[in-house]
Amino acid sequence: MSGAASVLGAAWGLLVAVPFARRVRYRAVAARATRLPRPPAPAPAGLRRPACLGAIGVVLAGRWQARGRRRTEQALAREVPLVLDLLGVAVRAGCPPRRALEVTVAWGPPDAAQVLGQALAATRLGDRLGDALERLAAATPVLAPVAAVLVASEQLGVPAAAGLARLAAEARAELRRRAEARARALPVKLLFPLVFLVLPAFGLLTVVPALLAALSHL
Repeated sequence: MSGAASVLGAAWGLLVAVPFARRVRYRAVAARATRLPRPPAPAPAGLRRPACLGAIGVVLAGRWQARGRRRTEQALAREVPLVLDLLGVAVRAGCPPRRALEVTVAWGPPDAAQVLGQALAATRLGDRLGDALERLAAATPVLAPVAAVLVASEQLGVPAAAGLARLAAEARAELRRRAEARARALPVKLLFPLVFLVLPAFGLLTVVPALLAALSHL
């Protein structure tokens, strides 16, 4: 009798334990599934962009970046003569190349001072001034002549005052040539608004009223 009671108790325990075991197993599988990376949800049909729009965006972004680089280079080119003057004054006052560069960064124009300040920051981290200036020349071709004069003065002891003065004169002459070229191109650029905007407006305000008045008297 006691054996039958034990068998019935074990069977009843199994019947009660099986649902709990399944539930625990389900929770364990669900916990592991939540830790797996989920694939990104597909975008709605109305928000999916065609491939051509993505290509157009890449082209526009590239042109925008190229335009930004050209503007930065033009700003640096306008600041180069002042940078050369400051370096020349510091060198003629007896400053070594590193100290002259520090003075130029402190008192120079903002864009060029930021670029030259990166070379100085590299030297504070243990880099040599010549290596930092060579990397600056490779990254910013507008300032390459300035870096070449400072590297020659720092590594070979070449006097930098005469070279800086010559580079300043050449930079100012180049800026003057570019300004003259832009001035010569200005009449050509003004042809479009003159032909397609000013002349039609002049005709609408002067010729058309006269023609309407003449036609009204016929």
